[in-house]
Amino acid sequence: MQPGQYEEVADAAELPARLHNVFWIGGGSGAGKSTIARRLADRYGWRLYATDDVMPDHASRTTPEQAPHLHEFIAMDMDERWVNRTPQVMLETFHWYQGEGFGLIIEDLLRLPQEPCVIVEGFRLLPHLVKPLLAAPEHAVWLLPTPGFRQAAIRSRSVPGQGFVWKTSDPAKAGRNLAERDHMFTRRLAEETERLHLHTIHVGTTTTEDDLTEQVTTAFGL
Repeated sequence: MQPGQYEEVADAAELPARLHNVFWIGGGSGAGKSTIARRLADRYGWRLYATDDVMPDHASRTTPEQAPHLHEFIAMDMDERWVNRTPQVMLETFHWYQGEGFGLIIEDLLRLPQEPCVIVEGFRLLPHLVKPLLAAPEHAVWLLPTPGFRQAAIRSRSVPGQGFVWKTSDPAKAGRNLAERDHMFTRRLAEETERLHLHTIHVGTTTTEDDLTEQVTTAFGL
């Protein structure tokens, strides 16, 4: 635990009890985390906490000492971020994949009321960081997109001239680098969740939103 993390809790052993009302959906890029979390929040009247939405705020709340990879990334130009580095280096140095700023997610959650329940979603929910916080194992699930599903999701979201890869000098290479980095990240999630005995759902091209919603609902024991 980094200095300043979970500052509202004197003892980390208290955290599962304090966060007993939280359900977690992690996973790879393009796996449907946001869609399913939004559906469940609407269905059950829960509060939705999307970790992507708070990234700018969290970046502003860190120092270079607390989040060195983040501040190095901020200082890079777009080619340095997405074109000039290998996917492996991109994976190993990407700040959110290293857990930087994760403590700020917890601080935010601890400030929320105990009712209603909160559903948290995003790729920042690394299995080894979430597991110690679980009041019950069934409160967390990771969605793992198959290569085919991920490629279909990327194509559906790719609009020529739009998106940050088009701000680089070589959008095609940037896109390939990003896709490979995300593939390696998903593989890492699969290995880590298996090692930690955490629940996963594989999302394929034939998986509908309704199917996935019901699978997550079942995983949560709702």
